[in-house]
Amino acid sequence: MKKDNTFLFREMPVPKAVLSLIIPTVISQLITVAYNMADTFYIGQLNDPTQVAAVTVVMPAFILLTAISNLFGIGGASLISRSLGSNDRDRAKQTATFCILAGIVTAFAYGMLLMLFRPYILPLLGAKETTYRYSSQYMFWTITVGAVPTVMNSELAHLVRAEGYSKHAGIGIAFGGILNMLLDPLFIFVFDMKIKGAAIATMLSNIAAVAYFVLLLLKNRRTTVIFPDIRLLRSGLRSFPEVVAVGFPSFVMFLMSTISNGALNHMISAYSDQAIAGMGIAKKIDMVAIALAQGMTQGALPLIGYNYTSNDRRRMNSAVKTTLVYALGTALVAAVLLILCSGQVTRLFIDDDITVGYGRSFLRTIAIACPSTTLNCMIITVFQATGRKIRPLILSLLRKGVIDIPLMILLNTAVGVSGIAWATPIADFTALAISACLFIPYMREMDRKSRVV
Repeated sequence: MKKDNTFLFREMPVPKAVLSLIIPTVISQLITVAYNMADTFYIGQLNDPTQVAAVTVVMPAFILLTAISNLFGIGGASLISRSLGSNDRDRAKQTATFCILAGIVTAFAYGMLLMLFRPYILPLLGAKETTYRYSSQYMFWTITVGAVPTVMNSELAHLVRAEGYSKHAGIGIAFGGILNMLLDPLFIFVFDMKIKGAAIATMLSNIAAVAYFVLLLLKNRRTTVIFPDIRLLRSGLRSFPEVVAVGFPSFVMFLMSTISNGALNHMISAYSDQAIAGMGIAKKIDMVAIALAQGMTQGALPLIGYNYTSNDRRRMNSAVKTTLVYALGTALVAAVLLILCSGQVTRLFIDDDITVGYGRSFLRTIAIACPSTTLNCMIITVFQATGRKIRPLILSLLRKGVIDIPLMILLNTAVGVSGIAWATPIADFTALAISACLFIPYMREMDRKSRVV
C-alpha cells in the first residue's frame, strides 16, 4: 500500500481521515442513485404511468445485484483492510482474486436464472398484463445482459476503497452514472426506444464503469493488491468463509430488501398502475437519503477495520463516533427536506395528478425513517468492519422482511394502500431499538479496551 494511504489510516486526524474517505464514497453513491433515478425520471417524461410502474416492478430483482456485489465487495473489503492492517499483503491479494472471480460467476448465474424463470418471477413482483411486456424488456437488458457489469462496477469500487483509493472508487462510479444520464435521453427519446432504451443505457454505462476500474488496476498492478491472479484462486478460496461471513449481512439486507419490495409491489399492484408508479417514484427519491447513509458508513469501514486490526482502539472508536455525528446530522436534514418538498419533487418525475398524489403521500411517510435507517447502517458497518458476523446478520434480517412484510399485510388489511407505506418507518424504528441493545454494550467494551491501551 502506498505511503499516503498508510498515513491516512494511521496518523491523519480522524475527522479529516473520515471526510477524505466518506466524501468520495457519498458522491459515488449519490451519482449511483442519480443514474438509477434517471431511468424513472426520463421514462416519467413520457407521462405513461404503466412504463414507470414496469421499472418499479423490476427494481426488486435489480436490487439483488447490489446484494451480490456487497457479499463479495464489503466482505472482501473488510478482510482486505484487516489484512493490510496486520501487514499480510499476500492474504489481501488472495482475497481480492477470490472476490473478483466469485462475483463474476455469481452475477452471470443470476442473470441466466432470471432469463429462464422470467415468466414466473415477474408476476410475483407485481407485473400485470399492462406492465408485463415493458417489465420483461427492462429486466432482459439490465439483469440478464447487464448482471456482470452491474455487480462488478459496485464490487470493484468497494475493493479499491479498502486499499485507500476512495477517490478512484468515486470516479469510477461517477463516470458510469454520468454516462447513463447522458445516454438515457438519447436512447429513450432520440432513438425512440422508450423503456427498452433506458435499460440498454444502464447496461452500457455499467460496462464503461467496469472498463475504468480494469484500466486503473492494470495501471497499478505492480503496487495494488486488488488484481486478480488465477494462480491465487486456490489459496484465495481459504478466504471464502471469512468473506462470506462478513459480507453476508449486507447480502441478506439487500436480499430481504428484494423480498420486501417485491411483496410491497405485489400488494400495491392490486390497486392501480398509478399507485405502483407513485410508490416507485417515492422509493427512488428516498434512495437519496439511503445513499447518504450508506456512503458515509461504508466509506468509513476501511478506517474502522484497519485500526481495529492494528489494535488502535482509541482511533477506531473516534472514527466510529465522528462518522456517526456526520451521518445522523445529514439524515435529519434529508428527512426534513423530503417531507417538506415531497409534492414538488414527485411532480418532477411525472405530470400525472393521480400518480403524484400517491407519490407525495408515500414519500412523506417513508422519509420519516431516514434517521433510523442511518443509525442501523452505521451499527451494521461497525460490526462488519470489526469482523463480527452474527449480530449484523440478525439486524439485516430484522430491518427488511422479518418485521416489515407482516406489518405491510396487517396495515394493508386495516388501513388500505397508505398502510403499506407506514410499515417502513415502524419496522425501521423497531429494528433500531434492537440494534441499540446490541451496539451500546459493544462500544462500551471498545471504550474499556481503549483506556487499557
